[in-house]
Amino acid sequence: MSKRNSQEAKRAARERLRIEREKQAKKEKMRRRLIVGTSVVGVLAIAGGVGFAVANMESDGGGSGKSWSAAADKKLVKPANATGENGTAVVIGGKDAKTTIDVYEDMRCPACANFEQQLGEPLKQGAKDGKYKLQIHLGSIIDGNMGGSGSKNAISALGAALNVSTEAFTEYHSLLYSAEHHPAEPQDKFADNDYLLDVAENVDALKGNKEFEQAVEKGTYDKWALEMVDSFNDSGIQGTPTVRINGKDVEIATLPAELDKLGVKIQ
Repeated sequence: MSKRNSQEAKRAARERLRIEREKQAKKEKMRRRLIVGTSVVGVLAIAGGVGFAVANMESDGGGSGKSWSAAADKKLVKPANATGENGTAVVIGGKDAKTTIDVYEDMRCPACANFEQQLGEPLKQGAKDGKYKLQIHLGSIIDGNMGGSGSKNAISALGAALNVSTEAFTEYHSLLYSAEHHPAEPQDKFADNDYLLDVAENVDALKGNKEFEQAVEKGTYDKWALEMVDSFNDSGIQGTPTVRINGKDVEIATLPAELDKLGVKIQ
């Protein structure tokens, strides 16, 4: 090998090493952010009484003008594209896959927002690619512990999106958790239908969709939201976000490695 070729080979090797180091650094950065996000929420829960332990969801409208006690007496309207008992199973892709991943979240939960911003898209894409069945479960822990109704109201709006399509639900769910649209925990913005509808304007299938808008404004899926919360509470979840793979709880910080085993690469 000539001296010139040897130098080029060394440069190529250094470049490959640099690229691999950058990939590893990104993975480590994501792992640290996930650990920090969930740890901070845990500290808040202990120190400030925020409480991410499952609580009763009996609190009412929280300034939204809506009576959730009355909603409990409504006739159940299940969104199209919902499955399972009372329609409380929201399945994203991979319906025939051998592996099932269950994700338990609270729409007002800041740790859930951090989780979705870091891992939500690859997690959903893996399901769409058929690598596993992804099931989303939503609760109202923060409504019960801090007051308000944003968690339940956001679930109801997501039910209206699910009635349009699973894709509309998925996109809307991601947007509500995005850094741009997810409110600070004490701000019960999701209790405001106008705010939820403003966010929905960023989803093509929901923008200008009168049926969707009326369902949100009339609370068509309020009863369904309460059924979803009941199902969540029956699952034995102690905090959010919680991820289960084939029924076994998985530490959030190890989820990228678990997804890697299933063929989903985290960039």
